[in-house]
Amino acid sequence: MSYETAKAAFADWGVDTEAALARVRTIPISMHCWQGDDVVGFEERTGSSGGGIQATGDYPGRARTPDELRADLDFSYSMIPGKHRLNLHAMYLDTDAKPDRDEIEFQHFSPWVDWAKDQSIGLDFNPTFFAHTKADDNLTLSHPDQGIRDFWIEHGKRSREIASQMGVALGSTCVNNIWVPDGYKDTPVDRMSARARLEVALDAMLAPKQDKKKMLDALECKLFGIGVEACTVGSHEFYMGYAIRKKTLLCLDMGHFHPTENIADKLSAVALSLDEILLHVSRPMRWDSDHVILLNDEIQQMAQELVNADLLERTRIGLDFFDATISRTAAWVIGTRNMQKALLRALLMPINLLKSAEEELNFTKRLVVTEEFKDMPFGAVWEEFSNRENVPNGQTLIKELERYQTSVSGRSRE
Repeated sequence: MSYETAKAAFADWGVDTEAALARVRTIPISMHCWQGDDVVGFEERTGSSGGGIQATGDYPGRARTPDELRADLDFSYSMIPGKHRLNLHAMYLDTDAKPDRDEIEFQHFSPWVDWAKDQSIGLDFNPTFFAHTKADDNLTLSHPDQGIRDFWIEHGKRSREIASQMGVALGSTCVNNIWVPDGYKDTPVDRMSARARLEVALDAMLAPKQDKKKMLDALECKLFGIGVEACTVGSHEFYMGYAIRKKTLLCLDMGHFHPTENIADKLSAVALSLDEILLHVSRPMRWDSDHVILLNDEIQQMAQELVNADLLERTRIGLDFFDATISRTAAWVIGTRNMQKALLRALLMPINLLKSAEEELNFTKRLVVTEEFKDMPFGAVWEEFSNRENVPNGQTLIKELERYQTSVSGRSRE
């Protein structure tokens, strides 16, 4: 079907496809650097644990250096419509120096900033509270040892300063997302003390004032993790309360809740108490297993909630998955494009008609409309979007992904 035919079909329902195309082009998605190298990073490795974070598989072509990772990102962005962002973890520094986590500075990430300027994209940042000898107990900011806590508090302070300087250098607000792996494998007898220590440590870490136009703090909750099955100190309830009191962003990761929970349902609930939200979009096939996102019901419901609740301006969208069983660049491209497709489909829904039916308690009409719209020609509108942005679709996309993968398959796996 041609775009013009699809445009007319949507117009019959009162939907302006041109407005939807214009809007989706302005929504940046923060791609996560850790998909490109299996969450290894570029520090001197110490043999420490990964805090329950593991990418499975050994597909050829893993990026081994910052330059290789940036080259992979350059290609991936060229396959995705619009302008987006990069979400960078603190362990992805690019420097000949060997600072420990409590010694990192903006200069250690300046090549990333220069690259982002050349690409005209924004950066987001994350302190790295895992894969370090001082995190091997799965306790960092809540550790009983004050010295351990002080080490991680300093790391967090420096990460916030780096994120702020990134925001200044790029003229784009940098979201600094804080996730800690703290918890217990077996049932603790004193959860309260651990959570009290975490709260005090967060207060100290967030104490230095930063310009919110340059940097925004986000706090990421989690149900449980490997090695912390019995108790996660930074639970959803802990961070939701903290974020509301301290006026930070709350990060909702789709893989961090019970598999039967609808994360889309949480958006409007927390938005009544928070100014902004950070999303980490993932696909938890078996809880937090972080698969490449599909254009499935969960992603579509998330996008529809963002549009229907008018939350797009108050929500920062990032991705969080890592699959080493497939081409890493293809994973970025597929996942990011699927998030865009979900947003475009949501923008093409006849929201005024649906809201009117719901307000009239006409649930029959609401159901009929939503079901009828499943047959609408969304694909033709997406193809038009891709053509306007000069990115490939279909077989041409497959050939481009395979061509690039062939070019990097010779990288050693060391």
